[in-house]
Amino acid sequence: MADQINSLEELGGAVTADIGGVQGTEEQAAPREPVRDSLGRAYATGKRKDAVARVWIKPGSGKVTVNGKPIDDYFSRPVLQMILKQPFQIAGVVGQFDVMATVAGGGLSGQAGAVKHGVSKALQLYDPTLRAALKAAGFLTRDSRVVERKKYGKAKARKSFQFSKR
Repeated sequence: MADQINSLEELGGAVTADIGGVQGTEEQAAPREPVRDSLGRAYATGKRKDAVARVWIKPGSGKVTVNGKPIDDYFSRPVLQMILKQPFQIAGVVGQFDVMATVAGGGLSGQAGAVKHGVSKALQLYDPTLRAALKAAGFLTRDSRVVERKKYGKAKARKSFQFSKR
C-alpha cells in the first residue's frame, strides 16, 4: 500500500495494470454485425402487456403496414401512431424504412407498444450504430408491466367490497 491513488485517471491505470490490460481495451469487444435475411430485411419480435408483434423492416419510403392495413387505418388514434414512430425519430431515420408488422393479443395500446419495441430491436439489428441512441431512450427494454390478477375475496385486484359495520 505504498502507492496512493489521488485521481480517477490513476485509478484506471492501476486497475488495467493489475489485470494485465485485459479489461478496458477496445480490441476485446467485437463490433456488432448487421443481421439481415436474404431479402435485405431485419426481423425482430416486440412485446408489451399481452401483445406480441412480429416486425420486419427494410429500406424504403417509410410505409408502415400493420396486419395488412396502413398505420392510419389500424392505429386511428394519433397518440398510437406517435408511439410507433418514436424509434425512427430517436434514431434519425424517419422515412427511410418500410415496416411490415403482424400483431396479436392485447388491446390497441399494448399492440402499439409491442410494434414500437419490435421496430426498435429490428432497427438496431439492421444498423448496429443506431443501438446507442435506442438504448439510451429505453426502447430496447421490454416494458414488463402487466395487469395484476384479481384476488379472491376482492372486487378487483386490490379493491375490496364495501365494508359494513352492522
